[in-house]
Amino acid sequence: MDISLLSTALSRVQVQQQASISVMKKAMDQGEANVNLLNKMLEEADLQALQHLVQPHLGGNIDLKL
Repeated sequence: MDISLLSTALSRVQVQQQASISVMKKAMDQGEANVNLLNKMLEEADLQALQHLVQPHLGGNIDLKL
């Protein structure tokens, strides 16, 4: 058994694992950011729906002048 080949192979596997973990962490961070954005959008949509219930006449007409 060649020690230098074994050491090189082990080092390569460790680098691949570190790269995979780094990519996975970035994907998880991006997923968390997407969830936060979606929650914010839902809160704003709920607020707009509530405002429409309170004042249903607002936002229904558009005045156009040419």
